[in-house]
Amino acid sequence: MQNERSPGLKLLFAILIAAALVIPLVFVYALVSDRDHQSTVAQGTITAGWGGDQVIAGPVIVIPYMAEQTENETVNGTVVNRTRTVRRELFLAPEKQVVKTDLAPQKRQVSIYSSVIYRAGLSGTAHFALPDNLSRLGVSPDKLLLDQTELRFGVSDPRGLQSDAKVALNGQPLALEPGKGLAASGNAGFHALLDWSGAPALDITWQYSVRGSHGMTLVPRGGETIWDVTSPWPHPGFSGSFLPQEKTIKETGFTARYAISNIALGQSLAMTSDPLPPQINEPGYDRPMSPAFTGGRTEAGGPSMAATIGLVEPVDLYSRVDRSVKYGFLFIGFTFLTYLMFDIVAGARVASAEYLLTGTGLVLFFVLLLAFAEVIGFSAAYIVASLAIIGLLTAYSAAVLKSWRRARFMGALLLGLYALLYVLLSLEAWSLLIGSVLLFVALSGVMYATRNIDWSSVRRGQESSPSPATS
Repeated sequence: MQNERSPGLKLLFAILIAAALVIPLVFVYALVSDRDHQSTVAQGTITAGWGGDQVIAGPVIVIPYMAEQTENETVNGTVVNRTRTVRRELFLAPEKQVVKTDLAPQKRQVSIYSSVIYRAGLSGTAHFALPDNLSRLGVSPDKLLLDQTELRFGVSDPRGLQSDAKVALNGQPLALEPGKGLAASGNAGFHALLDWSGAPALDITWQYSVRGSHGMTLVPRGGETIWDVTSPWPHPGFSGSFLPQEKTIKETGFTARYAISNIALGQSLAMTSDPLPPQINEPGYDRPMSPAFTGGRTEAGGPSMAATIGLVEPVDLYSRVDRSVKYGFLFIGFTFLTYLMFDIVAGARVASAEYLLTGTGLVLFFVLLLAFAEVIGFSAAYIVASLAIIGLLTAYSAAVLKSWRRARFMGALLLGLYALLYVLLSLEAWSLLIGSVLLFVALSGVMYATRNIDWSSVRRGQESSPSPATS
């Protein structure tokens, strides 16, 4: 007499094998992360010597001034107050500035990796005037060294600066010097010396070109900042402390306009400290940074507020492969569940090794997806990998289930699962709802199909022959 396992024991073995397959899924997940890191390193190699993500700031006028500073010293046990004269700097933002930027992107590729780089032509105008209330900052107007005034421009990666930079004061060109940028750009950039002794106000016109990669950030300064950006790139990402008031995105490119006041910035036009670099979140979606994220107001020299435009890749294949791997256990579960139903309801015997080989094929799908996606793109790779695994497992199911009719059902199930996964990856906001409904439907179907199963009983593989009659 030969007995086979009970339905409950078969279910237990299927669960144990599915749980064991989590280990290779974790390794695949780590492989995706490693390839993503290699891609980031390769992109850094592509952009090396060209220019990184550029943070643009200024123009800002910096005026040195002399101030009295009182210090306490202990001499022979007695506290003595000493006053000395120190040199400090007054940072003056324009009353109004207009900045125009023309972003010209291109894709540069090395091996299978690519990165977005750009040339940006910037031009603008700025109007400066000395405020009347400098005394509230503790600055005496007669202590200003106006003949040593500096006009500073911030560019975070000065390697990308080109040789066409021009700055004019009231129509007269200024000689430009490297360095002495602004804190918002990491103190990198360029500057010009000027004498403000004789003019009540200054009108600055400027232009320069810069090379960069991935995206550009503008740190607005002044009473009003207007920033107009045009580019042929069709996939911009807007982020930072401010989003554009107007934007147009087409297949032929985009335009955007920002209008930012110092009321929104929380800054005075005149400051005795220079705001620090902005905390830039990853560009790629429309979301302003919260005040808590940017460090709040910048009056006391905290992080600057900024607007960022990213030249976003239309498909981030590593993030999509990463998300697809997270659904791997769902694939294994549905496939094993189908095998189990054929086993305990339809009478087809499925061995533990057959569960294991089938699960290995399902895990292999994600490796194929990653490998092909790096070469031919995500969508094409998804089609190739899914059809390969569906064909393999359908043919294998015909041998396991002893029926091509059952194998075709398995193939149709896998085709539906892979199609559903692609929809889930495309509609991220609806993925939880769709997945929950799918699990509910699957559970209902299993409950209905197994409603008459005695999970603890065993079925006799071979009935014993009746004893011959005795005479």
